[in-house]
Amino acid sequence: MKIKSLLLGSVAAAGLSTSAYAADLGVVLTSLDVCDSLGISGLTISSDTNCLKISGGVSYEFQWGDYDETAWSEWLRDAGTISASSADGDLDWESTVEAWLTFEGSADSSFGTALASMTIEWSDTYTAEETDNHDSDDSFNITEAYVAIGDTTVLMAGMKGSVANFDDDEPFNFLGLFGADWSDGVGEDDDDGDPMSWTGGHVIQVTSDLGNGVSVAAGLENLDGEGDDSATYDDGLFVGVLAYAGDGISAHATVLAGGVLDGTIDTWAIHAGVTAEFDMFKVRAAGYFDGETDWNVLGSAEATFDMFTLAVSGEAAEVAGGGAVEYGLGGSVSAAVTDGITLNLGGRFYDDDSGTANTEAYEVQAQIVADLTETLTATGTVGYLAENSQPQATVYFDGELAWAPGGGFDAAVGAGANSEGAYWVNFSASKDFE
Repeated sequence: MKIKSLLLGSVAAAGLSTSAYAADLGVVLTSLDVCDSLGISGLTISSDTNCLKISGGVSYEFQWGDYDETAWSEWLRDAGTISASSADGDLDWESTVEAWLTFEGSADSSFGTALASMTIEWSDTYTAEETDNHDSDDSFNITEAYVAIGDTTVLMAGMKGSVANFDDDEPFNFLGLFGADWSDGVGEDDDDGDPMSWTGGHVIQVTSDLGNGVSVAAGLENLDGEGDDSATYDDGLFVGVLAYAGDGISAHATVLAGGVLDGTIDTWAIHAGVTAEFDMFKVRAAGYFDGETDWNVLGSAEATFDMFTLAVSGEAAEVAGGGAVEYGLGGSVSAAVTDGITLNLGGRFYDDDSGTANTEAYEVQAQIVADLTETLTATGTVGYLAENSQPQATVYFDGELAWAPGGGFDAAVGAGANSEGAYWVNFSASKDFE
């Protein structure tokens, strides 16, 4: 009680004394003129010369049940389907807390806005095994710390994410594609030898808006040498991007070149994609080539007719120089039966080595999404998974109730089970602010 009273008294005293000490501190908490002139909104603190914007978020997720992962279930979970887990008779659980804070200090300059940005991330995960051992998997990192200056042309340096554009490669069908799930679109599904996996880090970057929807970007990235085991990217990675966005079309081409600092290009790759919208139709095409033998392409199309939306997608890839072409297909139909109820039906197929028997996988899924109120959404799913090398297929069920009351707060509770005896319940909640 004494501590609580002391804290409340301190807050009250600080509030009463703000005007008296504002001049000495050089901070006017009620003045946002500098932030307005820089076009910055949100949670801000301004002075005569700088505007500090603070944003962040906290999320929590808990899952409990019997969902031990076999090699079969791990293969399917890699495709984004946790429902493939198997039961082993032991109860499992996982509790994860994540938090992040970003501080952005901005000021005007003769070249545009000058910015210093830093992002702090923390996560802590307990699983059933870690709880038994009184241990956890936690991390605390500064994930971004960089400076930037400019408006239409921006120079950035420090530790941050990449300027590479890997968009325009997500299939339109609601169930997606197996290969696209593994490689997040088109690319490679392993980190070794894949330049896409070693972007960002310590960087020097420049972006420029050329007008009429055209932009360019270039950067030296991974200057901290976080390359793969073969040290392919220890000597830096060059990233160059040409992009367009406008008139219902978005397109990009991203070039990656590894080992540029030692004067020798050890490896290179290109990622390109285009998305176009024409009234009721959408089309998309994307491709990736690693400069040696591996490539990956994807195509997708969507059409909307009154209450129905139809989508088809296809993919093909050659990886690890194996010579055999892997491919996948997918399709879906969605029907908005009322203003608040949507039905989805989809399927996908994948052959991970067309020259080898018993490597095909199949999945069919039906889903209903219902807006119960303006803030409550219920989702129910039933699906069927099969892979030829496995002795039996898996039928799974899951449901979720999501709540979004506003204010940046989201929460959900769900449950599921499958024919392999696995079951689980989960709860999540999150709140972001800016």
